Amino acid sequence: MAPLPPLSRPRWLRRLPPHVVLYLIALGLALAGVAELNDTYRLGFPLGEVTGAAQGVAIAPPALRRPVPAWWLSLGATLLAAAGARAHMMADIPASRPDWPWSTPALIAQALVLFLLALRLPARVAIGALSVTALLTYVMQGVVGGQLYHSTGFLAVVVFAAVVLLGIAQRGRREARTQLVEQASQTEEERARRTLLEERSRIARELHDVVAHHMSVISIQAQVAPHLVENPSEELKENLEGIRQNALEALTELRRVLGVLRSENPEDPYGLGAGTGTAPNSPQPTLDRLDALVENTRAAGLQVTTEITGEQLPLPPPGGAVGVPDHPGGAEQRAAARARSAAVRVELWHFPRGFRCG
Repeated sequence: MAPLPPLSRPRWLRRLPPHVVLYLIALGLALAGVAELNDTYRLGFPLGEVTGAAQGVAIAPPALRRPVPAWWLSLGATLLAAAGARAHMMADIPASRPDWPWSTPALIAQALVLFLLALRLPARVAIGALSVTALLTYVMQGVVGGQLYHSTGFLAVVVFAAVVLLGIAQRGRREARTQLVEQASQTEEERARRTLLEERSRIARELHDVVAHHMSVISIQAQVAPHLVENPSEELKENLEGIRQNALEALTELRRVLGVLRSENPEDPYGLGAGTGTAPNSPQPTLDRLDALVENTRAAGLQVTTEITGEQLPLPPPGGAVGVPDHPGGAEQRAAARARSAAVRVELWHFPRGFRCG
């Protein structure tokens, strides 16, 4: 249930807490109600005192913590007082015409209760309470009726409708302000998160451009070098194979680091909703950069030829990852670089349901 909003008050009342002000208003309405019910309605003790006090208690802070029972208390006390006054009006001619069925203190108390109910509860509840109040007012005045009185039923319904609409508007304004504050906070958090992701992506891209392609060339050169030397020794082959393996391991670790940098959630890089602790195998897994890789390898002094068969089609990524890594070589890669002398040949076949490297 929403708390009571701050109310604008005269300067001399601003030093008092809002609940203290409500206690004072409740006490004043209770005393005024008891006086009017005894003097004008001629209810006497104990009905006049009980109904008048109930109207004041209905707007006291403890009762307003449960606004629906408070509304029933105020409405029931008013109807009971109106029924008691009607018995006196029908029995004899009153000295003066009373305000009936809503006395002035009862009308004020009910208006305050409906206003605070509209502030605290959804609009459908406030409109329902207003409808029941208007219906019972019509039944008491229009169906049951009385004699020699000033009618206050229509005025009371108009006042109640106005305060309910005011309360609904104030509640809607307060909720809109709260939503704006929440949206502004979320926008600021989203902006900071986006900035962080862009910075991490930039770092990953620079690492990829500076390190990854060079490590690929080192791996290929180490694989091709034995074919460039006549009768290479076993020690040379072992050293070159060690260089190649180290380069491939470095590429694997670099791909994991780049995957973590590019991932919004390092524990769930594929966005599956559960942390696996495994980063993607490829920093930018796409075949679009094959030409750039070939040119980079050619610049290293190797002869590279490519043969692509079929029409390249967009392939859906399995589980959030895209098909092939950038760099040939390694246990994860399926494209084999066939090195004969100083030449490398890359073959790629496209099929309707996928592709094949050789």
